[in-house]
Amino acid sequence: MTTSEQKSRTVLSLGSNLGDRLDNLQEGIDALFDAPGLDFIAISPVYETKPVGGPEQDDFLNVVIVADSSVAPQSLLERVLNIEESMDRVRDVHWGPRTLDIDIVTVNDVTSDAPELTLPHPRAHERAFVLVPWADVDPDALLPGRGRVADLLSAVAGQELRRRDDLSLQPPA
Repeated sequence: MTTSEQKSRTVLSLGSNLGDRLDNLQEGIDALFDAPGLDFIAISPVYETKPVGGPEQDDFLNVVIVADSSVAPQSLLERVLNIEESMDRVRDVHWGPRTLDIDIVTVNDVTSDAPELTLPHPRAHERAFVLVPWADVDPDALLPGRGRVADLLSAVAGQELRRRDDLSLQPPA
């Protein structure tokens, strides 16, 4: 089968610090790939991280997903927001606790300053919970406008995160 759909390498960061965090991440992954348009490439190991910003709250479990997408970035954002809402994501407190947070980190080298979707993610280069797992699954990755992910790691070396090899997630079926 041939297709004229353009595929864009897409990086997503998922986190959870409420309820069954690992189950929340797995449900989020499954939901992302239930609809057409995303082709799974890789999933990082699970990391446990201290919250960045916001109120006092429990630690997060985080992963990074790499996929090829034929979905427009705005449509992918709508999918992400619908998944978060279906999993009872509450947005009462900025950077507050959440059952599931899905961030679109990059879509190829697309840049956008739109208020609803800034690409690449404006704080990805500052967050170990994005950069470290991303480097695990794509050591040669580039963060548009910032450079090689591997070169950005030294700037986030002081942030607390712990690889949880005792936890794993399943790729989408």
